[in-house]
Amino acid sequence: MADRSETPPDFADVAVAHWERERPELDFTAMAPLARFARLYIAGSRYVEEVFAAHGLDRGEFDVLAGLRRTGAPHELSPSRLADILLITRAGMTKRVDRLEARGLVTRRVAPGDRRSLRIRLTPEGLALIDAAVADHAENENRLLGLLTEQEAHAFDAVLRKLLAALEERPSKPV
Repeated sequence: MADRSETPPDFADVAVAHWERERPELDFTAMAPLARFARLYIAGSRYVEEVFAAHGLDRGEFDVLAGLRRTGAPHELSPSRLADILLITRAGMTKRVDRLEARGLVTRRVAPGDRRSLRIRLTPEGLALIDAAVADHAENENRLLGLLTEQEAHAFDAVLRKLLAALEERPSKPV
């Protein structure tokens, strides 16, 4: 970790100092970095959601359109496959698809060869919208990560990858 003397104390340092004073028998080593990460997510989300809103989308709608777009032509998946990709429930997917279909951005159709199964497909309007939104989204994310040096950005990515891999190995148990 960085030497605390390099920068003035922030909200996380203050919280940890308070806890260390109140509960000196506990180890609070992880609290500050994880609190900063949580605040980074919240603060960064505001910037990301502003880009989506500029295109008339919320995060969930963007995710559905992006999930369809990045799979390649014909930009079509089953609702269950799309829900799995986006890590959401089937009911959550239905709500998102209903909204997008009402706006003419996706269509539902019966899957060829299986009338019990549906396919969700981007419409030309949905394709145009997600292409514009993802271009602005990529630019915005690069601007946000551009606050770091290239070496810092690679190290940040490596650390996140390592933590996620460890957590995903044990999804139902605390590490």
